[in-house]
Amino acid sequence: MEDLIGKELYEEEDTQKDKYLTFKLENESYGIEIKCVTEIIGIQPFTKIPELPEYIRGIINLRGKIIPVMDVRLRFKKPFKEYNDRTCIIVIDINDINVGLIVDSVADVHTIHDADIVPPPELSKNTNRYIKGIGKISNDVELLLDCNKLLKEDEVEALADL
Repeated sequence: MEDLIGKELYEEEDTQKDKYLTFKLENESYGIEIKCVTEIIGIQPFTKIPELPEYIRGIINLRGKIIPVMDVRLRFKKPFKEYNDRTCIIVIDINDINVGLIVDSVADVHTIHDADIVPPPELSKNTNRYIKGIGKISNDVELLLDCNKLLKEDEVEALADL
């Protein structure tokens, strides 16, 4: 019986291997590993919390669970854009904390094999710290994000206390 359960878990993990949920910010395409994604929901009203960074827009109540929401545009130092009917919240798991990522729109799920991923260019020590790699899909590229680096350790601790 234990072998069967282990096999099911392995098969479930294997179906998520090399799968990335892609989304848009302006004209740029980004991807995050599907195994980090809990769910995708439409934009919702959120409650602002004082003294949090500007890119942490506030918190939402998702079926009784309080989830902080981060505007990825603001995190990447892009100008704020009013939310519309295409704006989505991608709920991800970062170190056992659910965080909502506000994005312009969700695009698709793509399979990107390791052979089609190259490391980001090293321009300076702090640039590209969110980028895990650059995925090639046909003639397009996707900036693949490292979910665990979207928030610094102290920010994760602060959000865990909400």
